[in-house]
Parts: sequence; structure tokens; C-alpha cells
Amino acid sequence: MRIRIVDAFTDRPFAGAPAGVVVLDGDAFPADEWMQRLAVEVNHAETAFLHRLPAGSAADWALRWFTPGAEVALCGHATLAATHVLSRAGLIGGRAGYQTLSGVLTASVDGAGLITLDFPTAPLSPVQPDPELVAALGVRPLTVLHTGPFTDDLLFQVADEATVRGLRPDLRAVARLTRRGVIVTAPAADPGAGYDFVSRFFAPAVGVDEDPVTGSAHTALTPFWAERLERTEMVGYQASRRGGHVRVALHGDRTHLSGHAVTTIDGDLLV
Repeated sequence: MRIRIVDAFTDRPFAGAPAGVVVLDGDAFPADEWMQRLAVEVNHAETAFLHRLPAGSAADWALRWFTPGAEVALCGHATLAATHVLSRAGLIGGRAGYQTLSGVLTASVDGAGLITLDFPTAPLSPVQPDPELVAALGVRPLTVLHTGPFTDDLLFQVADEATVRGLRPDLRAVARLTRRGVIVTAPAADPGAGYDFVSRFFAPAVGVDEDPVTGSAHTALTPFWAERLERTEMVGYQASRRGGHVRVALHGDRTHLSGHAVTTIDGDLLV
């Protein structure tokens, strides 16, 4: 059985968000414990496991995602990475459907290798910020929203891009005070920078101190910034050390996330 490491939301290696991808040989998932232990071994933010579904199913593939600390209900960059692997292997044409914990998700691949994911838009709702979490992040938010049941994150809007880039949170405290993670975002400082908003994502509660590029977070960032910037198509930049761009488009209760991917490692899984 092969395992790949793919950098997602980038067109060059060693940038974007790395993910493990395991295309299983059979028609069922192995034990959850085995997948979780392999995700720990891979030690990237996410490892995707997928297997074919029988003809006539609602989707083509069953797909699950594990961080080093837990299974999650929605993941963008590992879905993009899995689609890249299937496309490069000739296992899909221009489109694939995935049965997941968040329902059926679809992905399409164009002739230039650009992959577009069709994900549910996060239902945002205002919440009162926890003073301990505000202290752990070290920043005073302008707005705090909950992102709904699939991602279960908190979205903090802060004053400017420099604040986002300069964050040095107390990750141990963030892990104690969150269920999945915290998105911190601000508008782009430079209108000519090639992106419309900037973000970072911290999820130490599920074993990911800082995620390099978080597709699922953009299901919340897209409606948030669409309302404020009065645009339905934008580009987000996740300002982690590796960094990555996510092209986004709001279509009501669905959000499209687009990016490229690069395979960096392709090997044999011996256990």
C-alpha cells in the first residue's frame, strides 16, 4: 500500500500545507486506532484515508481525516491533497465525490491541475469571547464568531494584518480552552498584495499547534469577508511560516475552495 505526502494550496514543494494520503486497497476502513497511530507517525496536520465505494453509492470514495490528536469532521487541505493523488494516479477523471462525516463533498480538477473543493459554508454566530482565551491569544478581538458544528472553531477578527502576523499565543492555554481551533483574521494591509484577507489557525487541542493552510477555516472566512468586502470571490492568504493562498467563492450555503498541490514523497507503507 502506498503513502504520499502532498503539499496543498501551493504550486511549489515545501510550501503550503503538507498532508499524508493513504488510498486503501480494500473496500473498508481499517481500525480507527491504526489510522490514528499512522497519523501520529506521519505527524502532519492531517492524514487522509480513503477507499472506493461500490457503484450506485452517493459518492465515489469514502474519506476520513486524522490529525495527530483526533479524527476531524472536515478538512480542506487533505481533501485537496487526496484529489491530487487520485487525479495523478488516473483513478478519477475531472471530478470526484467523497462520503465524509460532513456529508458528500465534491472536487473538480481542471486541465492546469487547479483543484476546486465544494464544501458547506460555515453558519457563523456571534459569541462572547472567553477572557482566558483572549489572554492566551494575546490580542483584543473586534469580533468573535462560532463557526458551526462541522468545524467547531472560533473566529477572531483583529485590527490589522500586522497583528495577525505578530501573534505568539500561549498554545497550552489555547488547547485547554478550545474544542478544535481558533482562526485569527484581518483584511489585507496592501490592496496590491494579491490577496484580500489574511489569517492564521491554531488547533493545539487536536494536536496541531499551528496549521500551515486550513481549507476548512475558509468555509467561515469566506462568508465573513464576503459580507465585509462586498465580494463573493476572493483570495485568502494564511500567514503561517510555510504560507499558502486559497481562492474562495461563496455560493450561498456552499463555499468553493481552489488551489494547486505538489507531491513531495511517494513511498510504500510496510505495516
